[in-house]
Amino acid sequence: MTSNATKPAEAKLYDDPAATDLSAKVSEAWADFGRALAEALPTLKAGTTLALTLDPTAAGVGEAVYAVSVTPADGNELRAYAVSNAMLPPDHRLSRTTVGELVALGWSPPGVMAGGDERFGLHLPMDQAPRLAAIVSRTLRDAYGTPHPAFLVYAAESSDEQPVDVPALGAARPVPAGGEGLPTVGRVDLDALPLPDKVAAVIGAMLKTSPESLPVDKDGDIGIRSGSAMVFVRVRDNPPLVDVFSPVLTEVDANEQLYVKLSELTHRMPIGRLYCTGETVWASVPVFGRDFQATHLMLAVQVMTGLADELDDRLHGEFGGKRFFVDGDQTGAQPNDDNRTGMYL
Repeated sequence: MTSNATKPAEAKLYDDPAATDLSAKVSEAWADFGRALAEALPTLKAGTTLALTLDPTAAGVGEAVYAVSVTPADGNELRAYAVSNAMLPPDHRLSRTTVGELVALGWSPPGVMAGGDERFGLHLPMDQAPRLAAIVSRTLRDAYGTPHPAFLVYAAESSDEQPVDVPALGAARPVPAGGEGLPTVGRVDLDALPLPDKVAAVIGAMLKTSPESLPVDKDGDIGIRSGSAMVFVRVRDNPPLVDVFSPVLTEVDANEQLYVKLSELTHRMPIGRLYCTGETVWASVPVFGRDFQATHLMLAVQVMTGLADELDDRLHGEFGGKRFFVDGDQTGAQPNDDNRTGMYL
């Protein structure tokens, strides 16, 4: 297998419309989820409660449970409730800014709406189901930090606590009667697949394409575009490992200032590392292949695609070099914008 150091030159084959921009696909996945939810809400019978929850194990939020529930009432009203800080551990409570954004979306503060208890509340007529679906989607994505609908699990129960069938809600995962999330991506049983096929199934689901249609180079690496950056997903055999990596900058002058900067940024990263080999700056996030979890890979890809697209601009401004999808980059450093605030660092 070819070393990573050769990747930037060969990978230019992705510089065409077929190179998928993951951020666009994530937005599309949320749009699909919102549409499906808008269609599902009017079909709920009175007394049925639909609960949508950010999977705490997959999202790494510990004991925090971020959830929204919707119940039809009186035949023509939808009553929704969302978790507030009173129900969250101290380390995972919402900021004042986020609470303000929830109120701006239309949520009433806890205790205002009947039946809300310590939760935010929102009551809307049934014919405003699309509006409610949009508010719920924004709440789960922006306020609760769900990176992709696939990190959501959902279930519905009737007033007598019997499970109720709900139409598929995009990439979100239904919870069967036993209470355990489905170990599948789409209709694929991941447990039955070898690691490379598991990875292809997960990335295919994220990009809304079949595993066979993924852009794969001669090294077997899957390529994912993210703005001006390129992210690769490589499966390693010994030990079983999935490496999510990106050539953040090429043709860069590797000097002591750069190494100090990369070390500083690595210490501030939630996961992964930054390093320089030759004239290329790399970012990498590993995912264990043993006891493989699809959501762990999805989270790594989410982090890396956002990180690489931000870092290539930031580091290019300070150290020059060339970004993956920007023609005409010069190797000389550009003026640095110290006011830019990073989302991941």
